[in-house]
Amino acid sequence: MASNPAVNAVRSWASDLVPARGPARRLAVLTVVQATGFGLFLSSSAIFFRSTIGLSAGQVGFGLSAAGLAGMLFTVPIGRLADRFGPRLPLLISYAALAVLFAAYCGVTGFAGFLVLAALISVCETSSHPLRMALTHQVFQEDERVRVSAQMRSVFNVGFMLGAAIAGGALAVGSRTAFYAVALITALAHACCALITWRLPAQEQEAMAVGAPKGAQPRSGLRDFRFVSLALLCGVLEFYQPILTVALPLWIITHTEAPSSVNAVLLLLDTVLVIAFQVAASRGAETAPGAARMLRRSGLLLAACCLVFAVTQDIPAVVAVPLLLVGTAVLVLGELSQAAGSWGLSLHLPPEGKQGEYQGVFALGRGLQQTAGPFLVTALAVGQGRLGWMILAAVLLLAGLACPPLARSAEAAKAKAASAAEGRNTAEPEPAR
Repeated sequence: MASNPAVNAVRSWASDLVPARGPARRLAVLTVVQATGFGLFLSSSAIFFRSTIGLSAGQVGFGLSAAGLAGMLFTVPIGRLADRFGPRLPLLISYAALAVLFAAYCGVTGFAGFLVLAALISVCETSSHPLRMALTHQVFQEDERVRVSAQMRSVFNVGFMLGAAIAGGALAVGSRTAFYAVALITALAHACCALITWRLPAQEQEAMAVGAPKGAQPRSGLRDFRFVSLALLCGVLEFYQPILTVALPLWIITHTEAPSSVNAVLLLLDTVLVIAFQVAASRGAETAPGAARMLRRSGLLLAACCLVFAVTQDIPAVVAVPLLLVGTAVLVLGELSQAAGSWGLSLHLPPEGKQGEYQGVFALGRGLQQTAGPFLVTALAVGQGRLGWMILAAVLLLAGLACPPLARSAEAAKAKAASAAEGRNTAEPEPAR
């Protein structure tokens, strides 16, 4: 009997979601564990900070913003440590420190202690993503790296949903004991991550920093204008995050006739689609040009979703709700392309021996989204209505269109530098014996 093409396609899709045995599966376990702790703490911490520690809303907001800035300042220096010692050791130290720091929340009684702990946690958490990307570059072959990164994002969403569900139970209790339980479970999750990192096989523990080719002096990542520009453009395209979690909920309750409960449906739709289709949507980002084309596609899709959301202003709920669902589905398609494209560029463009530092530089784009994104998308979409959505669409479209030519230029500059370094090495005389 001939096999059914539809069945084969479903089987292929399902098999792609499951990481292969070995390093990919161990990294998947690590990602799920960390995401569970992250989802648990992030989903409940702001409320507990106010009700249990007694902080004001202003103190919580200022403290978390200051912590985010501290995290951004240390991504590049920690990336350089990864180039020198390999990514495993800094990642292991980061997870171990997070286990101690989250447990220390049980002893916080005021703003000063909260500020110090939040800043230290931000430094460790912000650096963990570029360190994991550097580890992915070290452990996997070039044609596997984007697919493994996509699998990690899918399982991260699974872990985050699990953590958020546990957080719901903790918030229902709402006591100081519940807050302590949240902090300690989060600490335990990161201790498990440290253990998993520690137990990676020996061949995966070797330092990736074999160094640049002899005689070459690669420029600092912060001075690589093309790479920094691409990182910032990816950060702009990552505005899908505050659009979904900040601007859209406020838009629904202030500018549409849709019920506020539809926001939960939109968030669930986003999460489920990312889990199901991130791996499949990442095919084509295995090269720098392919990754750049995916970013261009992301800009087009995100611009389109903004225009769909703009149409929902002041129209009947029976029409607005389906449009919000359609707009969110288009946003997810842009999100999937943005994620894959950013992984592709961040993994393919750094020069040899500088993967850790360049991953730290690339993380600055995400820092742009986290610090400026919520304010900008809210000011435009919610503050200006349809006009604001159109301006936001234009910004996202231009960011996407700028990526392919800039990526071509960056790849050409990398090839030229490598060729020049090879020429210098060839010209060097053999040492006297």
